[in-house]
Amino acid sequence: MTVSSVQPRSTNHAARLGGKQSLRPKMKEEKGAPLKNKIIYQIFLLVCFGFCNSGGVLAVNMTIPNTLIRGKLGGEALLSVRYDSFSLDLPVIKWLLKREKSVTVVQSIGTDIIGTLRPEYRDRILVFGNGTLLLHNLRFADDGTYDVEISITDDTFPGEGSITLTVDESISRPYINMESSSLLELSENVVLNCSHDNGTRTTYRWFKGGKLLTNETRFVFSPDQKLLTIKRVLMADDDVYSCTVENPVGNMTSLPIRLTVYKRSSLYIILSTGGIFLLITLVTICACWTPSKKVKLGSCHCVLQDPSTDDSSSNSIGSPSELDNPPCYTTSPTYTDPITLTAGSPAHISRKHT
Repeated sequence: MTVSSVQPRSTNHAARLGGKQSLRPKMKEEKGAPLKNKIIYQIFLLVCFGFCNSGGVLAVNMTIPNTLIRGKLGGEALLSVRYDSFSLDLPVIKWLLKREKSVTVVQSIGTDIIGTLRPEYRDRILVFGNGTLLLHNLRFADDGTYDVEISITDDTFPGEGSITLTVDESISRPYINMESSSLLELSENVVLNCSHDNGTRTTYRWFKGGKLLTNETRFVFSPDQKLLTIKRVLMADDDVYSCTVENPVGNMTSLPIRLTVYKRSSLYIILSTGGIFLLITLVTICACWTPSKKVKLGSCHCVLQDPSTDDSSSNSIGSPSELDNPPCYTTSPTYTDPITLTAGSPAHISRKHT
């Protein structure tokens, strides 16, 4: 009885122990699964961080402080960049100018230029160790977008970026042109032209009495605002006008010019007064002027002829023909016979003369 009762107990205890042992592997597997997943996730994040973060070992981290540079013709332009890398090797720097076919501006290892520069860039380029490019003596042809690439041997991915450079000419002092600076009130339109000799990519602003003008009913600007048209001039338009010209590298303002507007009545008085004065002056000059007649004394000599020997109608003393057209000689005649006087008859002169 005793033995039979012990056997079942021992059997049940073994069964229980076996059941507990069979549960332990399952519990370990359940506890190990989350840990394994967590490790895989962390490895995945590290890999992504290494590829995506440019500050890591696998890529060059490039920084561009200013992506738009304004340059002046003949001046300098600094295309500034910076890069970070864990590698101690010198960077390979390459600058390209975007065109239909990109132009290599310069390529260097650190500050040492590789190869020969293009003729248009010789003696005009300087490369800094951080990748910055300095351009001297700017030309209009330098205007454009520049791509920069910095690569290091130990890094898988190079750093890349772009900078836009504009090159403009400085503005000369502008001046205002208009057909007439004096106008009659309520007359036709007047056009003011803001002109200048030098300057590119210019914009214009107009001022009246020092205050900025805007498009109004009577003040009309051309599309580029270079021309100002004042419609139907009024007395209120009598003022000083100026224009300012601006471009990316500077601005200049013209000297002020005055537009004078007269009332119609005042102008008529001025014109009528001036006309009367001019008429009086002309009349006075004409009244006081007489033509001068110059007669050469001693050049002409009159000769009295004998009426008995010539036609009385043409040679009588005092006839119109004799008085109006006396005969003239280059020398005075010399008479040989004396003059004979007879009572009641006119004097007779002999024709004999030498």
